[in-house]
Amino acid sequence: MSDATPTKPSGPATHPVDALTVAERRRRVWSWALWDWATQPFNTIILTFVFTALYLTTDEFLDPAVAALPESDPVHERALAGLTSGLGLWITVGGVLVALLAPVLGRRADVAGRRKAWVAGGTLLLVAAMFGLGFVRADPGYFVLGAALVSLGSVASEIAGVNYNAMLTQVSSPRTFGRVSGLGWGMGYIGGIVALLLVVAVTTFDFFGMDTDDGMGFRLIAVGCAVWALAFAWPLFRWVPEAPPAPDRARVGFFAGYVQLVRDVVQLYRTSRTTFWFLAASAVYRDGLAGVFTFGAIVAAVSYRFTDNEVLIFGALANLLAGVSTIVAGRLDDRLGARSVILWSLAALVVCILAVVVLLPAGKPVFWVAGLALTLFVGPAQSASRSFLVRVTPPGHESEIFGLYATTGRAVSFLTPALWTAIIAVTGATIWGALGIAVVLVTGLVLMLVVTDPTER
Repeated sequence: MSDATPTKPSGPATHPVDALTVAERRRRVWSWALWDWATQPFNTIILTFVFTALYLTTDEFLDPAVAALPESDPVHERALAGLTSGLGLWITVGGVLVALLAPVLGRRADVAGRRKAWVAGGTLLLVAAMFGLGFVRADPGYFVLGAALVSLGSVASEIAGVNYNAMLTQVSSPRTFGRVSGLGWGMGYIGGIVALLLVVAVTTFDFFGMDTDDGMGFRLIAVGCAVWALAFAWPLFRWVPEAPPAPDRARVGFFAGYVQLVRDVVQLYRTSRTTFWFLAASAVYRDGLAGVFTFGAIVAAVSYRFTDNEVLIFGALANLLAGVSTIVAGRLDDRLGARSVILWSLAALVVCILAVVVLLPAGKPVFWVAGLALTLFVGPAQSASRSFLVRVTPPGHESEIFGLYATTGRAVSFLTPALWTAIIAVTGATIWGALGIAVVLVTGLVLMLVVTDPTER
């Protein structure tokens, strides 16, 4: 599955960004990377380590009679599995919504030169969802509201994120795609650490005497994440220019956009097979990568019985390791090739997940080792995916390819949540849901093995 389509040169400085002064390039890069810092608390605190794992999928949202049962009671365990499965169902609904909307919205943003506008809209919707979580009281009747708002936030984050990824060519050149992409992901993980440490500090001092009954502590944390996003996202909109429109591509209506999208994909298949198959492979394994952080802390809390403090400490260490490994891998990307970084990262992730599932009887030490090892490889795979696509983009087709990346990248974002939900529903135990993540990653790895990299030739 390769072709001889010429790729962009990686040596001579031919990219418009290279014409900027050093100060202008740095300001543009750091402004772009700060968006990851600003929005990462949704993934780290809301979706992974705190709100869903320590609040939304706990006894607080069970029937009081069931919550009073011992943790080892099958009824209690199945009830908790029902909460984790229910959350997975709502996230699955969000994934389907992304799959339906992303193709047209992504293409419209690409053709009209409105990527930054869609990033802004998605960011504001994400902020609104996090503010809404402040109203989710510790009561079974509020579980649906909480799960729905988490799902809405996921949709907003994805729609904004795919357009944000497409802006990589506006802040870097072929010589720096890997390191700039790695910086963005690394900044996100480090921002997650800082936000998580603030949460640890606030909870350690018991919210400085504030009343935390009825889940108020977790609700305030969600509101704090919304304020954080507003405080740090603005530099991108101030200093990074909007993408230029594509005058050679027709502007069509919403539903007609699906017809045009099919034509674009067919054309891409005919002219750039490597790019086409990479879009397919990455759409699969990136969903698995998202699942690692979406459901990882839930496995720690529900299956490995981590305490609240243990989950928070684990989250801080995980983000630290992920941030450092991603920044380092960005430089390896520029030197050794993005494809190599992706393949090794996916293989290592599958091994770690299998260890987490198979060695559950050994207890918490297994998750401390294998779980933290997982975090070393998620960021590098995500970052290298962006730079790989840049490097196999046919010259002069940047807007078209990034539009397709934006529209197809999350089109299968329902796979991991769906497998997670189905496996837990069948087995009645949360730990087995991790196998759903492994299945998606293995599928993406197999697809990626047959994708060649023309730049390495």
